[in-house]
Amino acid sequence: MKLILLGAPGAGKGTVAKLLTALDGSVQISTGDILRGAVQAGTELGKEAEGYMKRGDLVPDSLIMGIMEKRLQEPDCAKGFLLDGFPRTIPQAEALKELLAKLGISLDLVVNIAVPREVILDRLTTRRTCENPKCQAIYNVKSSPPKKEGICDKCGAKVVQREDETEEAISHRLATYNEKTAPLIGFYEKEGLLYTVEAVDSDTVVNGIKGKLGL
Repeated sequence: MKLILLGAPGAGKGTVAKLLTALDGSVQISTGDILRGAVQAGTELGKEAEGYMKRGDLVPDSLIMGIMEKRLQEPDCAKGFLLDGFPRTIPQAEALKELLAKLGISLDLVVNIAVPREVILDRLTTRRTCENPKCQAIYNVKSSPPKKEGICDKCGAKVVQREDETEEAISHRLATYNEKTAPLIGFYEKEGLLYTVEAVDSDTVVNGIKGKLGL
């Protein structure tokens, strides 16, 4: 399957992507991952991107598209791919459309995971992450807390609330999403590719996608 997953921060895109990759061997691709991968691999594009990332600047679309073009031609994408958190803006969507046409790739579906704002706020403000960069296990103080409060079950490091998961930070991220990324819903609706699932649990979303694709 070749899909784009849209949805606000905390909508569950990453979880849905992991469940879908288990179905048919598609690979999950997030721009964050491919940028970090290009930087670690020391490619020319990676070196260029690293400069922007170190300064805390946004990596320009032209660079991201260059890295994305290379990534989509790697052998593991032959079985399919799930774009998680990309594209983020209309110009990126237009550039991606051109790139896919150039590579002779057609998308099966663009899935918009619609989750109520209060659910997202509750989900993210109660999330805690292991601060060990090699572990990064995720917990939820309500639904899946660590066995010992504040301590990671897996590695024993401290479990903390990330700075971007306070209520204030999440409200800001949601406002940015609504301004920049939500217009993609209209873009892909016009393309005839959009499928919106209103569900708060990942299994329902996955079953909806499977039904839509006839899997």
